[in-house]
Amino acid sequence: MDSKEQAGRKAAEYVKNGMVVGLGTGTTAEWAIRALADRVKRGDVKDIQCIPTSSNTRRLADELGLSIRGLEDVEWVDLTIDGADQVDDKLNVIKGRGGALLREKVVAFSSGEVIIVVDESKQAKQLGEGCPVPVEVIPFAEAVVRQALINLGATVEPRMDGDDPYMTDNDNLILDCLFSRPFDPKHMEREIKRIPGVVESGLFVDMTDRIVVGRATGGPRVIDAV
Repeated sequence: MDSKEQAGRKAAEYVKNGMVVGLGTGTTAEWAIRALADRVKRGDVKDIQCIPTSSNTRRLADELGLSIRGLEDVEWVDLTIDGADQVDDKLNVIKGRGGALLREKVVAFSSGEVIIVVDESKQAKQLGEGCPVPVEVIPFAEAVVRQALINLGATVEPRMDGDDPYMTDNDNLILDCLFSRPFDPKHMEREIKRIPGVVESGLFVDMTDRIVVGRATGGPRVIDAV
C-alpha cells in the first residue's frame, strides 16, 4: 500500500458515528476522504456530515457520495483530517501548497480535533527547512507584503498558474516564502500576521492534535500531542 494511502486510511479510522468532519485538501488528504467514503458505504460509520476546505475537495466528496455541509450550517466540527507540506515532531505544520490554506485554517480552528496525514518525506527536524511557507495576500497589498516578508529573511516568489498569478478560492494571491535560516514557528507566524494585507499564513502552530505518518515499512507512525 502506498504510504500516503496508508496514512489516509489510518486517519479515517478515527471518525465515529454522527461526527461532523472537516475534509482537507491535497493528495494524502484525498486518501483519507476516499477511506472515509468506503467506511460510510460499508455502514461502519453513520450520519457523517463533511465540511470541505476547497472546491476540489467538495467535488471529490460529492463524487464519493458523502454528505456535504457548509461551515455556517454546523455548530461544531468534531474532527478535521488534512494533509501538510511539512511537519515536525512538535506537531507544527506548514500547509498551503494546494492553495487552500485560509479555509483549511478556519476549519481547523473550528475543530475539536485536528489530524494531519503525511508520508515520511514531509517530516523535518526544523520546520521550514527546504519548504516554503505560503502566505495568502490581498492583491492590493502584494508589493508591500512582499517587501515586509523579505525583511523577515525570506526569499519570496509569487505563485503562478501558467503565465497568470495563482488565485485562491478567495480571490487572493499566494506568496511562497523560503527562509534560509531556522525560525521559531510561533514567532514567525505572529510576525507574518502582523503585516497589513496578509490574510493568512501556512504556518499552523498549536492547532494539531495528532500526526499520522505513512511509512514504506512498519506501518503508520502516530504522533500524539503530549
